[in-house]
Amino acid sequence: MTENSFGKFMVIEGPIGVGKTSFIDLVSREFNFRPILEIVEENPFLTRFYKEMKSYAFQTQLFFLLNRYKQQQELFQQDLFSKGIISDYMFEKDRIFAYLNLDDNELNLYEKVYSILKVKVPKPDLVVYLQASTETLIRRIKLRGRPFEKSITHDYIDKVNKAYNQYFLNYKESPLLIVSTNEIDFVNNFLDLQDLVSTIKGMKTGTKYYLPVPKL
Repeated sequence: MTENSFGKFMVIEGPIGVGKTSFIDLVSREFNFRPILEIVEENPFLTRFYKEMKSYAFQTQLFFLLNRYKQQQELFQQDLFSKGIISDYMFEKDRIFAYLNLDDNELNLYEKVYSILKVKVPKPDLVVYLQASTETLIRRIKLRGRPFEKSITHDYIDKVNKAYNQYFLNYKESPLLIVSTNEIDFVNNFLDLQDLVSTIKGMKTGTKYYLPVPKL
């Protein structure tokens, strides 16, 4: 088990395809944290959304919002501090997609529901934002081959990626580590993983950037 300086609730964030699930699987073992993963496939509107975004955006978004809220509430009901928790999303990220996909009327209703729920969810002790180029994201999405992601366009991934970058550029709610993943292979390279874990465990306050040296 790896000791850390930041606390007991870590969140790994990043756009579609960046590698959050693989990273959590490895890091949860390093810290002996319990992984909490969002099961995206449970959303019954998601496949239709990627084919007809305007028609299914609100249903898709509202399902995600309520499902994420339910899961976050379960964290409170358990003894959060008996064992650390690492999650592959933070509740606030839901609004990134809402502002990308909803029209003004839908967004107005969404914000009313979101504002009621947000005050009741736990705040992470540390957020690790995994960053990658749009081309890297597209490549990783194709490699994992999820059926419901086959309809995702390059343009949509690019918009999501830019929205994530903009959001975390201004994020101040928790300590934040921004990790450039284009030149790092924490799944297959043990030294890459250990160097990143060492950086994570030293996080306390503020924002820090992790930029690995490109391999020759």
